[in-house]
Amino acid sequence: MSDPKDALRVTYYLTCAPGEDGAAKARDIALEQTAEMPLSAVPPEVHVVGEVEAAERLRDGRWRAVIAYRPDIVGEDFAQLLNILFGNVSLKAGILVTDVDLPAVLLALWPGPALGIEGLRALTGTHRRPITCTSIKPMGLSAARLADLVYRFARGGIDILKDDHGLTNQATAPFAERVAQCQDAVARANAETGGRALYFPNITAGPRALAERAELARRAGCRGVLLLPMLTGLDTVRELATGSDLAIVTHPALAGALFRDDHGIRPEVLLGRLTRLAGSDAVIYPNTGGRFPWSEETCRAINERLRAPWDGVRRAFPVLGGGVDAARVPEWTERYGTDTVFLVGSSLYAQGDVERAAARLAEAVRRYGP
Repeated sequence: MSDPKDALRVTYYLTCAPGEDGAAKARDIALEQTAEMPLSAVPPEVHVVGEVEAAERLRDGRWRAVIAYRPDIVGEDFAQLLNILFGNVSLKAGILVTDVDLPAVLLALWPGPALGIEGLRALTGTHRRPITCTSIKPMGLSAARLADLVYRFARGGIDILKDDHGLTNQATAPFAERVAQCQDAVARANAETGGRALYFPNITAGPRALAERAELARRAGCRGVLLLPMLTGLDTVRELATGSDLAIVTHPALAGALFRDDHGIRPEVLLGRLTRLAGSDAVIYPNTGGRFPWSEETCRAINERLRAPWDGVRRAFPVLGGGVDAARVPEWTERYGTDTVFLVGSSLYAQGDVERAAARLAEAVRRYGP
């Protein structure tokens, strides 16, 4: 490596099979992720093989390896960054990406969120308090029924009304019809209350349909959208973040396939670091204590990665979901801080009158300021 500070560094935790050497496994990763051929066959003028800077056995029996990659093998493609981090070796076993350190030359290529925390606060008219959010659902309701939910939640004071991640272009509520009616509903509610609620439709689809849906949403007056980047690719987030003025909220569907104790990518790296770098303004994850088995340690690590200063990359909102109880929002605010979005769904629906339930949640967060 010509200049160590210019390297792309990836930290891996390695679980070795009986008789397998951790240092040798690290060297195999460095080769597999770059030249992908026996080291003896690499032409002498080619200098692309990753450099193992550290390989040490940990107390729990695993190995910690740090591999430095030349940034020029990434080029300017965000997808290639992911390929270098965990491409071919994702097909092997016992390899966990635990940290990523990007040099300035790569950070300059991807500015991250276009809006970030400050921009999303400007859209919602909030300053210090947490932002409230709910999902419009379930699948199977007509566009008119979904729009009525948007209207009632907005009147109750919820800041962001997003499509449930399963709402796409079903016959019961076709995308164009749903967006038109839901955006009209939120506009009517805001006119009546003086609020600034926002409706974010789910635009997840193939490349052409996604672009068309993003443009349709923008023309309808929507200020943001929902995306499922594990289905569309993180590079789609980057393209939308750099090519439109829409706020982007991302949902982690399918990401769980990568979250294993001994293999994959740690949640705080994928959701906290890489999704922020791709351009997500707000990243949904399942909070501890809900219906998904996530630890508070993992949740705090994601929060820290999304909000920490990072060489000019705007901060992004953590969005706590996965069964957040409306009654516990003040408790979670005290634990995580006010730069948090609370995605509260089932516990609002369970109260029957969603407008009154939304109003109680809105009142609970107002204690922290405007």
